[in-house]
Amino acid sequence: MKTLFRTFATAALLAGSAMLAHAQQITEIKIGTEGAYPPFNNLNSKGELEGFEIDYVNALCAKMKVKCTWVAQDWDGIIPALLAKKYDVIAAGMNATDERKKRVDFTTVYSRTPISFIAGKSVTSTDISPAALKGKNIGAQGSTIHANYLEKYYKDSNIKLYPTQEEANLDLKNGRLDYVIADKLALNDFVTGQGKDCCKFVADIKRDPAIHGPGVAMAVRKEDTALRDMLSKAIDESIKDGTHKKAADKWFTITILAD
Repeated sequence: MKTLFRTFATAALLAGSAMLAHAQQITEIKIGTEGAYPPFNNLNSKGELEGFEIDYVNALCAKMKVKCTWVAQDWDGIIPALLAKKYDVIAAGMNATDERKKRVDFTTVYSRTPISFIAGKSVTSTDISPAALKGKNIGAQGSTIHANYLEKYYKDSNIKLYPTQEEANLDLKNGRLDYVIADKLALNDFVTGQGKDCCKFVADIKRDPAIHGPGVAMAVRKEDTALRDMLSKAIDESIKDGTHKKAADKWFTITILAD
């Protein structure tokens, strides 16, 4: 029995050592992001990626002592491109939902913020119930938790889905939509900027765990467990040592890890 125990213990030790060695061999990571979801990630006028996730993940890469390069990818194809090995990680404001977990694995959550409806300034009611919004034109970015939420709860509304959040926002501004739903911090850039004269926040929704998941995390291929664990460890450390807060404070005025 002692010999059998030693055999299992030795095997476990070797497996753990092999995983650690593999993690230590990771010296370069390619990261996919949308580049169209400010202030999380965005392409600026120079065609350069900027935003909270860009700064934060770059800080994590420095912490892990690995070289990181970025790849911009349209949202609709962002998971297929990961699975096709165009890059190794997705950092793009992606919520770790059960549906997505069927295809990819997720790291520790690094952002969890309110989800809100916005509307034109002429709207006076804060009632965003499905009954109140029956027949209304509601916009969201396609292939997102927000689109899934509308399709589950707002079947009697006219749902319009867009390739990017910006397109939905602009249709609201131009009167082609009555409401838009998205992450509150992403909408805040629009409401306080390009849409400040037309649009306003109406109300936050109650998160549905089955649709929204625990929050935003990075996605990796299911077989890349060592990379997932290395990133999760760096995220956990960054939350404790202030690296996360430093990046968040640059881009946001409220906490992005709300309960």
